[in-house]
Amino acid sequence: MDRAAIIGVGMTKIEKAKVGETFADMAWEAVNKALADAGMTIDDIDNVVTTSSDFWDGRTISCMAVGDASGAAHKNVSCVEGDGTYGAFYGMTRSISGSYKTTLVTGHSKGSQSVSSLITNAAFDPIYERGLGMDMVTACAMQARAYMHRTKTTPEQVAMVSVKNHGNAQKNPLSQLPMKLTVNDVLKSEMVADPLHKLDCSPVSDGCAAVIIAHESVAAKFKQKPVWIKGVSFCADSFFFGDRDLSRAKSLTEAAQKAYAMAGIKDPKKEIDLAEVYDAFTYQELMWLEEMGLADDATAGKLLEKGEFNIDGRLPVNASGGLLSGHPVIAAGLYSMAAVVKQLRGDAGGYQVKKAKTGLVHGVNGLGGQSHCVWILDKDK
Repeated sequence: MDRAAIIGVGMTKIEKAKVGETFADMAWEAVNKALADAGMTIDDIDNVVTTSSDFWDGRTISCMAVGDASGAAHKNVSCVEGDGTYGAFYGMTRSISGSYKTTLVTGHSKGSQSVSSLITNAAFDPIYERGLGMDMVTACAMQARAYMHRTKTTPEQVAMVSVKNHGNAQKNPLSQLPMKLTVNDVLKSEMVADPLHKLDCSPVSDGCAAVIIAHESVAAKFKQKPVWIKGVSFCADSFFFGDRDLSRAKSLTEAAQKAYAMAGIKDPKKEIDLAEVYDAFTYQELMWLEEMGLADDATAGKLLEKGEFNIDGRLPVNASGGLLSGHPVIAAGLYSMAAVVKQLRGDAGGYQVKKAKTGLVHGVNGLGGQSHCVWILDKDK
């Protein structure tokens, strides 16, 4: 099959509240950074995909707020609702379809203008579940408890994810919450929903990111060395919360296996050099690593204690600081994708991973990881 590569990335700084910037302002900044990164102009872009959410933006047809700023005038433009990795998936299919050579993908979110508990409560079934008053935080607290009970992962091991990722964020100038923490700091922070403390949860964030995906026939035409898309897949699990084993993520396991197969990866523990994993909550990093086969079942906490997921460890995970250090909800996956692209190009700055050749990007949609999208990127074709 035809191949595609990422040839440009652009990100705004993630902030608690971008009071002086509209959705369009953020998109304009991210898009122009991506174009400059690739050495392109908007005239070099064949089509545009925007990623947004009517619920999070508080308006219908929310993509219209960023279309012009994303350079969509006189171009074919489409929109995806959900995490940015899914928008990029659609953008990739357009680039390899033969109809378009270059695709610009944007994702934006202003959590500061949203009420996340009301928005995520609306994701539950309206007849049986929504009236319970649950939201994403309480749903994930249930999942955290189920995962920790099954695997015997300790609160201290879970807290170490927060310590590591906030610490990594100190080397990322775009991060919202660079902090030096201890396990005790995390465990003594406010209890939000048992067993999740405040420092187990990602913050309210604003931000926008953009990536440029090119067909192999033009990927080397522009300034940046292409980062090649070797494998990608997404899968969804049951919608009803009670129909799933919350301590598992079958859809993630399936998506990862399909992405590995496409990329020709036989042993992900040995062949993946780094990963940016969707860590909206601390326990998720450990759970997702196990479900993707990057750690054996019920061992991720112990491996974290040994330092295996540190920037200088066997498998650096969320070297950028992850979502715990800044979580623009819809744009999150594009930030993770851009972070891995920069790693594979060798220009991640203070959080650069040594000998980074093959990287994994992970995105999530739905309550408690209902749907997962996995990408395998490589510096070589």
